[in-house]
Amino acid sequence: MTQENLVILWPAFLTGLLVLATHVPLGRIVLDRGIVFIDLAIAQVAGLGVVAADFFGWDANFWSVQASAVAAALAAAALLMWTERRLPALQEAIIGVLFVFSACVEILLLSSNPHGAEHLKDLLVGQILWVSPGDLLPALVLYIAVLGVWWFGDLRRRQGLFYAVFAVTITASVQLVGVFLVFASLIVPALASRAVEARRPLLCGYAVGIAGYIAGLIGSAVLDLPTGAAVVCTLVLTAAATIAIKR
Repeated sequence: MTQENLVILWPAFLTGLLVLATHVPLGRIVLDRGIVFIDLAIAQVAGLGVVAADFFGWDANFWSVQASAVAAALAAAALLMWTERRLPALQEAIIGVLFVFSACVEILLLSSNPHGAEHLKDLLVGQILWVSPGDLLPALVLYIAVLGVWWFGDLRRRQGLFYAVFAVTITASVQLVGVFLVFASLIVPALASRAVEARRPLLCGYAVGIAGYIAGLIGSAVLDLPTGAAVVCTLVLTAAATIAIKR
């Protein structure tokens, strides 16, 4: 591990810490509500908002892209909140259909783009290794606000507030680390802490998440592997090891 690698990895590690800060507590709520794949669906819809902004020529305007992504994610959250109330038995199926539909619309919109395959890969796997410190300040402000709402807002009982906060958080995270890493950061640490019946589930989830990010970042640098995919794999392996040791 060279000094140059460490310089490159530090912003990526800080990005991981910021993502985990909000995703571990939100992931516990998702598991409790039994809607595990909701983040995949909303993340994919937020990505569709980014792709739509590019398709309509808004990519040069940062705020237009953000507005498109947030609007798409909030619309998806509103739909899922409505279906949870009216069609609770079909909620997981609806979430899956929403994910597949939005992913296919993305593919259609990108089909005429010569860089479409690259854009789609960036949305799914992310570019965490190339996040700059300047990109983290808006995310830091947002995540602090999200943690404040989580701490004081009783998101477990306030369904509308939960879906709104969840949609905005996922939208920001997808643009930092990609759909797959958002899902892994949300579900894997929470799943590990639940499986081992940790006395301090938040602390256990954060420990699993941080260890997974460190292992993935170092492994990707040493072995020259795609960083986002490597971190997803090490998060899963870290959680599996934790469960095996504790149980």
